[in-house]
Amino acid sequence: MAWLAWRAGLFRGAIRLPPAEPGLLPLAPGARGNKKFAGKARGRTTARVELKGPEICKDPVLLTTHAMGVNIYKDGQEVKLKPDSEYPEWLFNIHIGPPKKLDELDPDTLQYWRHLRKLNTWHEIKVRNRRR
Repeated sequence: MAWLAWRAGLFRGAIRLPPAEPGLLPLAPGARGNKKFAGKARGRTTARVELKGPEICKDPVLLTTHAMGVNIYKDGQEVKLKPDSEYPEWLFNIHIGPPKKLDELDPDTLQYWRHLRKLNTWHEIKVRNRRR
């Protein structure tokens, strides 16, 4: 019941704000043009602290023997790379380049049909947007 009273503005001490202009939020009384603070800087008065990124390793020996940036612990060491024989074969067959075009894919694969569906969806959205 108290919520309804507050909502209706019947709650003691409730501030009635003037209706806001379209697109603007209503401000509390005295929020605009306060003479006491006229001419003084408002907002943050402290200096901004620049964030530093991670340190970049330029040591060629470390770059060729360790996976730099993979370690998730603050005080831990970087992960050492193992010989290629200890990694699975599929890891070396992953396609890393740009995505293949539709004519480069085999029509008998699921990847082909998913790509075709994505292209068709993009085309339908473009056509729908042109009508507006």
